[in-house]
Amino acid sequence: MPIAPARGIVVSARRWFWRWRLTELTEHGMLIALFRAFSASFSPPLRKVMALSLAIAVLSFLVLWVVVAFSLRYLPTLGWRPVNWLIDLLGVVGAALLSWLLFPAVVTLIMGFFLERVAAAVEATDYPGRGPPRRQSVHEIVVSGARLMLLTIALNLLALPVYLLLPGLNIAVFLVLNGYLFGRGYFEVVALRRLDIDATAAVRHRFSGRVFYGGVMIAGMFLVPLLNLVAPVIATAFMVHVFEALQSREAARIHL
Repeated sequence: MPIAPARGIVVSARRWFWRWRLTELTEHGMLIALFRAFSASFSPPLRKVMALSLAIAVLSFLVLWVVVAFSLRYLPTLGWRPVNWLIDLLGVVGAALLSWLLFPAVVTLIMGFFLERVAAAVEATDYPGRGPPRRQSVHEIVVSGARLMLLTIALNLLALPVYLLLPGLNIAVFLVLNGYLFGRGYFEVVALRRLDIDATAAVRHRFSGRVFYGGVMIAGMFLVPLLNLVAPVIATAFMVHVFEALQSREAARIHL
């Protein structure tokens, strides 16, 4: 395919994606929910969790980088020094890139044990009067988080050629792919506090579009340096507002 038409396809795809994303997010009040989540995340009840998220995120990235770098050190070497230097450089760049790709899934899994505090604090402030949440077993939390982490890692590794070879379009692919994964994952973190597994799946399927839009916004936060370190906390607070809005819409539909 000639370069000019290919570039035109990428530009058109990017314009369509951002126009679609802006329209959907504003129509469904997702941006308002995001602003409320930012405000709540830096409030006194969540400052300790934010500090914990920051510490866990930094530690997770360092451990990931060491593990990936150690794995890539076994790349083959040749007898020519300039080529070996280039292989070492590619190993360092590859370690940083793979660590960046794996980081959102790993930090989300680890923070999954603390996100209950975030949801509870947001509910207490913005949705008082809610009854006690459903009791979740450690097994349920671990299985749900591990499944999301493994799926996220596998799909992002499969998409790695797109990330490397199609600049511009790679951002859209990252947002769409991880938007689905994070929308589902963070929605389950919040919804399973109030609904059982079957009911959670039913609501997620009924409002799949809005859950996906929320996931795209969460994936976008993980693209922003420094913000990605506290993204799990903000994402959870954000998804609480999304879930409550969907619950209200569902209740209104039932009473019609």
